[in-house]
Amino acid sequence: MKHILSVVLVVVCCACAAQAEVTVSKMFGDHMVLQRDIDVPVWGWADPGEEVTVEFGGQKKKALADKASKWMVRLAAMDASSKGRALTVTSSTGKKNLAFKDVLVGEVWLCSGQSNMSFGMDGCRGILKEAIDTANFPLIRHIAVAGHFSVKKAKDLPDGSSWKVCTPQTVGGFTAVGFFFGRKIYQETDLPVGLIHSSVGGTQIEPWTPVEGFALVPELGTLRKQAAGAEDKYRKLMGEAVVNVRKWTADTEKALETGDELYLPILPSHPLSKGSKPTMLFNPKINPLVPYAMRGVIWYQGEYNGDEGISYLHKTRALVEGWRTVWGQKAAKKGGPGRDFPFYWVQLANYQKPSDKPAGGDGWARIRMAQTKALKIKNTGMAVAIELADEARPSDIHPKNKKDVGERLALWALAKDYAKQVTFSGPLYKSMKIRGSEAIISFDHLGKGLMVAEKTGIEPVKEVKNGALKRFAISGADGKWHWADAKIAGNTVVVSSKDVAKPVAVRYAYTMNPAGCNLYNKAGLPASPFTTDNHWK
Repeated sequence: MKHILSVVLVVVCCACAAQAEVTVSKMFGDHMVLQRDIDVPVWGWADPGEEVTVEFGGQKKKALADKASKWMVRLAAMDASSKGRALTVTSSTGKKNLAFKDVLVGEVWLCSGQSNMSFGMDGCRGILKEAIDTANFPLIRHIAVAGHFSVKKAKDLPDGSSWKVCTPQTVGGFTAVGFFFGRKIYQETDLPVGLIHSSVGGTQIEPWTPVEGFALVPELGTLRKQAAGAEDKYRKLMGEAVVNVRKWTADTEKALETGDELYLPILPSHPLSKGSKPTMLFNPKINPLVPYAMRGVIWYQGEYNGDEGISYLHKTRALVEGWRTVWGQKAAKKGGPGRDFPFYWVQLANYQKPSDKPAGGDGWARIRMAQTKALKIKNTGMAVAIELADEARPSDIHPKNKKDVGERLALWALAKDYAKQVTFSGPLYKSMKIRGSEAIISFDHLGKGLMVAEKTGIEPVKEVKNGALKRFAISGADGKWHWADAKIAGNTVVVSSKDVAKPVAVRYAYTMNPAGCNLYNKAGLPASPFTTDNHWK
């Protein structure tokens, strides 16, 4: 009896000890970067009612685990710090304490999208070997989020996710766009930079978007209903399937005895079981990151939605505003607390063989316009990449020059978030004025003026003195498009054609691969493709 009681006591004590263990989200670990200047949530799980204490940088915060076992503290806003310090998490029972070392405070950015964001530095080695060999940046850190599609929201990252310090040995696994973005930010600000990488190749924008985002965009009512009711619908269908499964069980048992034919049960599939369905990547790849404190997001996606126009504009709004909403970093409508965190994306690069048809409008022309129009969303930006693909490999959907992509994204952040006096965008179409047989095109983001220039590989953009502008087309009321003569006149471009007496519309680089497009501002940033008509919708 004494032996039995001893065993019972040991089992009970072990169970109590196991229950008392405090855990934290796997977002927190050695070498992580915490966001400066705003409150920093730290969260995890413990027994309901258990008190958890988090200490870092002289702060000591306590919280009780709720009925769902979750606890959270918020560290008060901190200044940047390049000194690695320890963050500790302790439970009131003292059964398990956690300590994370070499924790920095600086700038945290989420890098997401499809394959051109997941494209790693190792893939750039052919043209960017020097950048890899010299990537000794101990204040740049990177964490890659594993996992794939899921119909349910994950509460934590999968095992294996960890922060890496940037060295020539580790940088090969970094997102290349994210690395060059982060390197530029670090070099210009001396602030530690944390890069959270969560992307999946070959994916649409819909699975990255939360239900909250679809609810904010009236034009996406069908997607909203599809996402919002998916789980309830699935439970209802599975409940109905139970009757069939019971019948199948009885039939199968009988068939095994009698030798009759066997058949498989019919079970309903989840309404969001296909990877292109809404929320399927937000659930496992983004939801576990919420509410990790960060400065903002860089995004490279669109190829898989490439035949869309205005619908992609609506979906972009749902993604941006949806993420801001779930993070609690969306400004209140009437001047209350909160902020719209910055969201900067890459306009799709040139791809496939060039077309000689002046009308254009093929391939990704419309979605590039949608990406440009999405700049109306507050606190967003766009890096133009229309000339960065390798001309010798037009069918390669993954341009190797991720250096210019990342650095062009960084210019937006430097200007908008770090108060740097830099030209951050290439020329963007503003307006058109008809003067006789000429169309006068005005632009925003002129910088110090317009120029004709050329870009070769990763070399800097070079001005072409007295060069001719290419890839401008013009049409009259008959809707027929003609290649146009275009010339820079001050801060405008004058477009005309001997075949069009009274122009009504102009297009520039409005095609899948506008090889030779060469309008830049004098900061070396390319003009975005555009059409002045409504074809893109």
